[in-house]
Amino acid sequence: MRLLFVCVGNTCRSQMAEGIARDLGHVAASAGTHASESSRVAKYAIEVLEEIGVDTNGLRPKGIDAVYPANYDAIISMGCGVSCPSLPIDDDWGLEDPHGRGREVYRKTRDTIRELVSNLVEGFTDA
Repeated sequence: MRLLFVCVGNTCRSQMAEGIARDLGHVAASAGTHASESSRVAKYAIEVLEEIGVDTNGLRPKGIDAVYPANYDAIISMGCGVSCPSLPIDDDWGLEDPHGRGREVYRKTRDTIRELVSNLVEGFTDA
């Protein structure tokens, strides 16, 4: 599947979702409605992905103008109330933002994202 994960800053949840989806064998990208390309992916987001063997090379914040929605089978909001006329959001996962919180919160978010990505893929293959 080709999956696009969107949020506001594109430094935590959507980056973890991108890495996890790729690790599960899918084409994936992430973007933010207010992402700054001078920002970095959150330190704990990288650390908790690497803990489970997810390749984090190439993860970097990107704005939504860097992606073309028609290239994706599903566009998922991480739960930040993302609203953008140019992005047809297929689902909003309602995930709490771990930004500024401890490593354990990032781990819980990572594990939830992994389950949601797995379920999403199963749902599409059953359809």
